[in-house]
Amino acid sequence: MPRYWLMKSEPNVYSWDDLVKEGEGTWDGVRNHRAKNNLMAMEVGDQVFFYHSNIGLEIVGIAEVSEAGITDPTDPEGKWAAVRIKPKAKLPATVTLKQAKAEPRLAEMELVKLMRLSVSEVTPDEWSIVLSMAGV
Repeated sequence: MPRYWLMKSEPNVYSWDDLVKEGEGTWDGVRNHRAKNNLMAMEVGDQVFFYHSNIGLEIVGIAEVSEAGITDPTDPEGKWAAVRIKPKAKLPATVTLKQAKAEPRLAEMELVKLMRLSVSEVTPDEWSIVLSMAGV
């Protein structure tokens, strides 16, 4: 059974459109231990919400982990983790941070509770709620 995640990226640095254009991207440069542990827990086939941080503050698409358990290529010491992801689908409607915070059923979602965390876990219930909010 796949697990669910949310990954944040500043769209002026690496956007959903960039991932779509590349066809597959490496999620690297993460330097937070909890986010690293989340990356290390990912498996091929896990589903990922792609979130635009700083600009937009919204979930824009769904990606899938295509390669897991790799060492971050930007880390010369090899201590940090990375994964590769492929785009699956752009959401029909984005789900903003403001909308997520206003939804009582998402009060415990890591996106809401741990807003600075760049790679967070999403429960199956939260995944379904966000999909519904996005019109899926």
